[in-house]
Amino acid sequence: MSHSEFNLDDNIVYLNHAAVAPWPQRTEKAVNAFCRENVTIGSKKYANWLKVESHLKQQLTELINAKSSDEIALVKNTSEALSFIAYGLSWHAGDNIVTSDEEFPSNMIPWESLANKGVTVKKTSLKNTEDPTDRLIQQIDNQTRLLTISSVQYASGLQVDLKRLGEACQQKGVLFCIDAIQSIGAFPFDVQAYQADFVMADGHKWMLGPEGLGVFYCRQQTMKQLELTQFGWHMVEDMGNYDNPIWTTALSARRFECGSPNMLSIHALSASISLLLETGMHSISTAIMSRGQYVIEKILNENALILLTQPNPNGNNIIVFKSADGRTKELFSYLTENNVICAMRGGGIRFSPHFYTPNLAIDRAFEFIKQFIATH
Repeated sequence: MSHSEFNLDDNIVYLNHAAVAPWPQRTEKAVNAFCRENVTIGSKKYANWLKVESHLKQQLTELINAKSSDEIALVKNTSEALSFIAYGLSWHAGDNIVTSDEEFPSNMIPWESLANKGVTVKKTSLKNTEDPTDRLIQQIDNQTRLLTISSVQYASGLQVDLKRLGEACQQKGVLFCIDAIQSIGAFPFDVQAYQADFVMADGHKWMLGPEGLGVFYCRQQTMKQLELTQFGWHMVEDMGNYDNPIWTTALSARRFECGSPNMLSIHALSASISLLLETGMHSISTAIMSRGQYVIEKILNENALILLTQPNPNGNNIIVFKSADGRTKELFSYLTENNVICAMRGGGIRFSPHFYTPNLAIDRAFEFIKQFIATH
């Protein structure tokens, strides 16, 4: 594994990739080179920047197994992509949307905002069931227009069977939307196998890139169902022909990119994804599964902790636990004071190691946990 690509401070134990990830060193180099170019020659090589933009879309196409880069748009974030769908589809009073009650606000608020159009959001509890996927499928009825779900739940680590959901949506004529921010870059992801209509993810978590740039996949045959809500020079088919007063919407997913691209972040994310593709998503997911299982075993071996995440045979990249004596917040504060970078989510402490995270770092985190238990 490419541990040499990461240069974290020796005092830092980084277990927070489900929030914001550190960059690989190649990403730092790419950003520094781009900045130096801007300082010294400005946009003289803008044609090369466009090549990097195009290359990034090809990288993302490979990463999620899209049919073509024409199905890939570069967006500011997941929320923007979800809003494109929420306000691009033509809704009718009585339509409903099926989702879970565990979704991050980005995959809840856009849908809830449609209430004034007569659209209902059916929030299904996925707890206390052996088959959360089936529970979602059972919520689909004749009025269901769309099913939207996170591939991995941010606050519990729960995963559903995306292939089964996609098959059910196809059979029932329901659009399928996946918020994949917690899995692209961590596990192999296949939009074609899932028969997804829409997929979105930010680059700053498991893809190891910067904030402010994400991917929006829109299946080619579904694309025209979305009315555009933003317009500008970049989303027209004849992009760059500024003198033509007659314009048409781009045939590709570039139609969702209304204005100037975020070239700095494009250079950064392309560098980060190059590491993922070079390493291989199978190798990365195997390493993440190993580290996730290592964390789970550590929790189960500590009587003072309670595991909140359901172990998944396909691997866990998000593991949540709490203190058995109710002092979870105090334990979290102690960990952060000692440079264990993690998060409070879902009523517990969330650890999210990546493929390069050494087990020794995980050991250090649990040493601090033992210290807290012994001294508080």
